[in-house]
Amino acid sequence: MTVMKESEIDFDENMIVCENLVKIYKTHEIEVIALQGLDLIVKRGELMAIIGNSGSGKSTLLNMLGGLDRPSAGRLYVDGKDLLKFTDKELVKYKRETVGFIWQNNARNLIPYLTALENVEMPMILKGRRRRERAGELLDMVGLSHRKDSKLSQLSGGEQQRVAIAIALANEPKLLLADEPTGAVDTNTAMQILDVFRELNETLGVTIVIVTHDRQISKKVDRVVAIRDGRTSSEFIRKRSYAEELAQISSGMLVEDDDEDTHEELAVVDRAGRIQIPKEYLNSIGVEGRDKLKVELEDNKIVLMTPRE
Repeated sequence: MTVMKESEIDFDENMIVCENLVKIYKTHEIEVIALQGLDLIVKRGELMAIIGNSGSGKSTLLNMLGGLDRPSAGRLYVDGKDLLKFTDKELVKYKRETVGFIWQNNARNLIPYLTALENVEMPMILKGRRRRERAGELLDMVGLSHRKDSKLSQLSGGEQQRVAIAIALANEPKLLLADEPTGAVDTNTAMQILDVFRELNETLGVTIVIVTHDRQISKKVDRVVAIRDGRTSSEFIRKRSYAEELAQISSGMLVEDDDEDTHEELAVVDRAGRIQIPKEYLNSIGVEGRDKLKVELEDNKIVLMTPRE
């Protein structure tokens, strides 16, 4: 398998580069492989989502991108920096300056006895600077300037999540990571939160990676990467740009909640030429319980068949 040299990676264009990423968790009795050779590239300024079922490896990947966990093997670059070579001190600096994190559980984002404004100020104070005006600007960006003096108990779940987004932006990170940011709110509120992400992406140019199990999120982002069994298995690419879609909605040519597919799913081919085929596809041709397939090239198509008995 061909491995890219560091000099061959375009760090000006790419914010995240994962190559053959492996993560193994070990206890006295068991060994769990959470990631097994994952490859992923995220461009600077991209708004994208990572989806997958529970146990697929998506949260493990997010923790590594956030500097909360280290890979067992492979290569991981963020903003041109090799995270595998970071010292503990460099990792702390990275988490403070390069990346912002938004958790599904607001208790990890917010301090309940502080107001919304004071919560956003806190990361700036910890960094040795007090910027109430900047905190107010960030709350305005997420549409909550009118709630700046409200405490946690006075805010709805969606409002709390928007305060969390403002907090994550307080130290001007280049990369924003969101772990199931819409998992605890209703559908309408979820769409509002995703609209905030898109507006911040367009206004600030910050790279945003959202991890979720909800495929509906694809309507608000340009690219969705699906992870299955610790590897990238497929990508959902938008058929037309989000701006074109909004223009069609405005002209009445497209209804905003239209069920029409906005993305096309493409299988990911790794550097060894391997692809992951969904189990439901294999089961439909009677491959369940088998470990071999017949592969033929037919009329410029690759055809998979069950072998003859």
